[in-house]
This record gives sequence, structure tokens and C-alpha cells, in this order.
Amino acid sequence: MSDLRLRFHPDPILRKVCAPLADFGTDLQDLAQAMLKVMYDAPGRGLAGPQIGLTQRIFVMDATWKDGDPAPLICINPVVDWASEDTVPGQEGCLSIPDTPCLVRRPKAIRLRWQDAKGTGHEAAMDGTTARIALHELDHLDGILCIDRHEGATA
Repeated sequence: MSDLRLRFHPDPILRKVCAPLADFGTDLQDLAQAMLKVMYDAPGRGLAGPQIGLTQRIFVMDATWKDGDPAPLICINPVVDWASEDTVPGQEGCLSIPDTPCLVRRPKAIRLRWQDAKGTGHEAAMDGTTARIALHELDHLDGILCIDRHEGATA
């Protein structure tokens, strides 16, 4: 898995809608760990399957590692089952679109359901930066980039 490399816009794979994952095993666990390494090395706070050439519904994220202790999260087949009506604009960067900050309006809070690399289901309420990162990565799984949601001047 060490041969994973970032894909950059306008690579067409970044526009693909990803398929759900059904095979949970050692290979998937190895993939998730390799994705985390690519993300940390980049250095980013999130990385989705299409960004490394995979059209599968997987992303990894860590909202805290740049400011404190690492708290990696592996999200497979993620679904937002609730989002607040209140939204906030915020600046987002993307590893696949370097040096292109975007001002994106997102819900203040969400509830995310996902499976981990072993197939165990999880659910969590997220807000602030954590919610923003999860929504940004979830967009990647649907072929949506932050430049598609950009609202004009950067924040």
C-alpha cells in the first residue's frame, strides 16, 4: 500500500461517485492505515478514496492532530443522517487542489453514521471543524469538490 499517491484536479477520478464497500478484511485495514499515512504526510486533515485513485466509499480524517494529539477516524460507507439547519461559512483547502482555498457554507453540526475497517457500525454527532472535514470528505465520495461549493472570496 505504500504506492498510494495523491491525485490532483482535474484528474477525472475526482468526479466519480464512489461505490459502497462490502469486503471488510485485512486488506481494507491496511488500506485505511496507508491512507492515514498519506494524509499525515501531505499534511492534511482528511483524505478520501478518489484522492488516491479509488472509487470506493472510504475516507480518513483527523481533526485534531495539527493542534494536539492525533485522533484518526476511518469512515467506510459514511452517511449523514442529520444536519443542522444553521450553516456557517468557512475556508477549506483540499490536498487535491493545492493553494486554492475556498469559502464553503456548511451545516454547523451533523450526525454521521459509518463503518470502521472491520465493518463495525458507528454513529457520532459532529460539529465545527470536525463536521466540516467529514462533509468535505463525504463530498469527495460523491464527485463534488470544494471549488464546486465555493462562495466567492476566501474567508
